[in-house]
Amino acid sequence: MSLKKLWTKVKRVIREADVVLEVVDARDPYGTRSKELEKIAEAAGKPIIIVINKADLVSKEVMDEWKRVLNREYETIYISARGRLGTRKLWIAIKKVAPKKTVKVAVVGYPNVGKSTIINLLRGRHSAGTSPIPGYTKHVQLVRAATWLRVIDTPGVIPLRDSEEELVFKGALSPESLEDPLPVALKLIKQGLLKDPEVFKKTYGIEGDQPLTVIENLARRRGLYLKGGRLNIEEAARIIIRDWQQGKLIFYYTPEDYNLK
Repeated sequence: MSLKKLWTKVKRVIREADVVLEVVDARDPYGTRSKELEKIAEAAGKPIIIVINKADLVSKEVMDEWKRVLNREYETIYISARGRLGTRKLWIAIKKVAPKKTVKVAVVGYPNVGKSTIINLLRGRHSAGTSPIPGYTKHVQLVRAATWLRVIDTPGVIPLRDSEEELVFKGALSPESLEDPLPVALKLIKQGLLKDPEVFKKTYGIEGDQPLTVIENLARRRGLYLKGGRLNIEEAARIIIRDWQQGKLIFYYTPEDYNLK
């Protein structure tokens, strides 16, 4: 599906909904917001709830701070759909912004932020397919979550102007789709070292205070070699990107990183 057709479908879904749930990643709530999507919802007069997912990966103090900051713009809650934490907060938030007898909710956001998992959480049993592969949901699905609640699952939203690097960081572009994953992985590692100098030691049991050293040490530890005994640094780079997207590599951003107080 082309980006233009995807955005046309998302616009139609938002028009049909009573409430828009914008799902963002707890490790970078601000960076995984879609301002284009929010403008569409506002223009259609639809209330927005920002749902910070994967809250189990981040400290409660940081989650509380993000909730406080984002609440200035939209109703905001944080949950862990995978850990089934925060379901009640989500129900309450929906009823707060749309106190109708029957409510239709659109679940939108970047690929891989956990939209389908949230639908499963709302419904209480598995119904929409889930996968860690970016862009898994291809078609709009309407799910009956409760007698009073209908949930619309949409394809992941990919902004038209984001760079390849930004799409990878936000989980919207898989490492397998990159012709050369090394430049993106080096920047991701640099960010990780700045946020937590011990993150790669904790995750992989490897040392390294420089991005390339981290990749080389991971390749050695995993036994990733090419013919002639050269390190397969491209595969090591893809592992790091994949682990970030799947929540196995954990470092996170705070409101202060965006000069938000």
